[in-house]
Amino acid sequence: MQDFLDWLGEHDWVAWLGLAFVLGIVETTTVDLIFLMLAGGAAAGAVAALVGIDALWLQIVIAIAVSVALLGFVRPVAKRHLRTSGSTRTGAAALVGRKGVVVETVDSERGLIKLAGEIWTARCYDGTSVIEAGRDVDVIEIQGATALVFEADPR
Repeated sequence: MQDFLDWLGEHDWVAWLGLAFVLGIVETTTVDLIFLMLAGGAAAGAVAALVGIDALWLQIVIAIAVSVALLGFVRPVAKRHLRTSGSTRTGAAALVGRKGVVVETVDSERGLIKLAGEIWTARCYDGTSVIEAGRDVDVIEIQGATALVFEADPR
């Protein structure tokens, strides 16, 4: 066992890579990108050891600095990209929030709007308004083949 510890003392980079590997495995169970950033710091410690930085304290400082930088700058960007890629709406859900034009008077029971180049059945979202033809509307919700709309702000 002492031979292994002596060998490991001479090859710090192996310990750093082992730590990076373990942190990478932990990341697969958490999927929060924290342990991945720490693994990046450990990999930086391995690189520092490989390029000849023999002082363990300096390798640790480099690993910590890279981990902090990754956590502070890379992780927020990566989280934002992960969040937006999964929220791409398709189909009828993509129409929520879009503007349409009333083709036939819309009230609490019926009406028609032109939305994304198509004619849709529509109802007023609040159930009390009446929106005349030619007015702009905002799509609040889609229920089946019916758009629930609110009169658009004339700004």
